[in-house]
This record gives sequence, C-alpha cells and structure tokens, in this order.
Amino acid sequence: MATPNVKAYGTGAPDAPLSQMNIERRDVLDNDIEIEILYCGVCHSDLHTARNDWGFTSYPAVPGHEIIGKVTRVGSGVTKLKVGDFAGVGCLVDSCRTCSSCQQDLEQYCLNGWVGTYNSADKHLGGMTYGGYSEKVVVDEKYVLKVPANLDLAAVAPLLCAGITTWSPLRHWKVGKGSKVAVVGLGGLGHMAIKLAKGLGAEVTLFSRTPGKEKDALELGADAVINSTDDALMASVAGKFDLIIDTVPYVHDVNPYITTLGISGTLVLVGYLGGLEPILNTVPLIMGRKSVAASLIGGIAETQEMLDFCGEHNIVSEIEIIKMQDINEAYERMLKSDVRYRFVIDMASLKN
Repeated sequence: MATPNVKAYGTGAPDAPLSQMNIERRDVLDNDIEIEILYCGVCHSDLHTARNDWGFTSYPAVPGHEIIGKVTRVGSGVTKLKVGDFAGVGCLVDSCRTCSSCQQDLEQYCLNGWVGTYNSADKHLGGMTYGGYSEKVVVDEKYVLKVPANLDLAAVAPLLCAGITTWSPLRHWKVGKGSKVAVVGLGGLGHMAIKLAKGLGAEVTLFSRTPGKEKDALELGADAVINSTDDALMASVAGKFDLIIDTVPYVHDVNPYITTLGISGTLVLVGYLGGLEPILNTVPLIMGRKSVAASLIGGIAETQEMLDFCGEHNIVSEIEIIKMQDINEAYERMLKSDVRYRFVIDMASLKN
C-alpha cells in the first residue's frame, strides 16, 4: 500500500527547523492520481503548523498545500487527467462526500470534517497526511485540479490557497462590474484580492496603514489607496463599499472600516482567527443593515472555476522562487513581511 522513501522537508518538533526526511505515500488506487511536485507555495498556515501555533500539530509535520505538478501515474478509474498533464492540489484532499455541504460542492465546510493536505488523519496509511514539501503526492482525482496551460506554473501555486481564499467571498457576495470593493492589507491574500476583484470588473480600493504601498497597489490593479489612519480620508469613503475583504492576519480594530460600508454592505474576514478587539460596535451595523462575516477557502468546483478564470484573464500571484533548503530563512522573512508577495519553492531543489 505504501511507497516508502519519498524525500520531503518537515519538522519533528515546534522548536526544530525544517529539514530533509523520508515519508511514505500510498500506492495509486483506482481513483488516484500520482503527481510529481514541481512547485509548492509557502503559506502562513505552513509556518503556524510547523511551529504548533494553533496547538494541534502532530509530528512529524510536512507542510505545503499550494501544490503544482505533473501527473506521473493514474488509477484505472481516473478520467479527469492523464499522465503528463499538469495538476494542482490545494488545501484539502478528501471530505465525507455525503453531508449537505459536500453535496453542494462546499467541501471546505464538510460537516464531518474535511481532510487537509497536511496534518489531517490519513485514512489510507494511518497517521497524518503530509503536504507538498515533498517529491510527490497521491490524491483522489475528485480533489485534484486542472491547471491552465497558458499560466506560469510557479506563479499558479499560491492561487490554490491565497487565490481561492479571496475568490470565494468575491463570488459568494456576487462581485461583478460596478461593484465597489475594498481590500484591507496588501500581502499574499490582499494582492490576490485586488487582482481577482479587478478581474471581475469591480472598482477596487486598498486600505493600508503602511506608507509606500500606493505604487504597488495601483500596479496590481487597485483604483485607489486609502490610509486607514487618516480620519479625513476615511470620512471621504464613508458608505461607499459593497464588500470589504479583510486579509489582516492578526487582531485589529475593524470598526473604522464598518463606516465605509454602504447599506447592506459586508466586511469579510479571511485572514484572522480569533476574538475581535476592541469590541465590535453594532450601531453602524444595525443602522445600515451591514454585516461582519468570515470565509474560508472554496470547494473543489469553485477552485477550478477560479483557476479557469485566471487562465482566461492571465491572473497569477506575484512570487519569489526559493530552494527547498531555504525554507527556514523564508519563514523568518515571512514573519517580517519581507516577501513580495508569496514564496514558492522550486521542488527540483529537493533532488539535489
């Protein structure tokens, strides 16, 4: 059942650096696709998992859920892809398939718990799933994605987390031509929110507390940049936005942004897990039928829709390619926000 001695990078403890190790992958079953991993994006979730920041990491841990590669083997029942095709694997590799969420192509909200690409229970081999910091992966074809042939493969990788995390709320709240969208924070998620919202035809504004982001934001497609610490500028956009995508990954005050929502507008949190501080003021919510919501990644169908859209509109992430051996340095740089805007590992370096 298992294929031993697959090279990977992982860690055995929260305070230990990532290093090379060997892991097992299952043999290809009837509905499975084996993928040689060419590129793997680096997500903040990788770092949080490796260092047990959320308190539920099982070790050894091999992160990576922005996987792009080439199909090397397929099971006898596979119809989606063939050997030689390019394929993607995002944040989930299985779900119960029977609950109401799964039946609606919302596997990310599986009521029985979806199986993450890493650090989830592996129902085939036992133990935990291992992610994309490795030579290859074996995944049921239902959870494998087709990659548009015209896009830069390395730059596609972050679409499978940063891209779909921002695409899903844009689609759920029906953003299109004429929509007025604001994005809070210009990082890995924020820069994709700008690109995708603009691609959908929206008027896009960036909220930023950091001076010097205007040039980058405008180049990415934003129509305007508002310094959220400037009361006069904030007042100038009061009641303007239909949707705000808040990508900030740490506790912060969302109240100033609520005033910039129009009637029935929604602020969607996609970057932060935890309690809001200071307390959320409900007065502007009630007086304008405004909402504060949250959103996860998308399901498989929605992720494929996003990839196809990106293929049609030539949208990819802005990336810096690194070697696998540089991952620990990359983690430290991520903590300092020293990346524009997403690291992607060239997995050929793992073979060295």
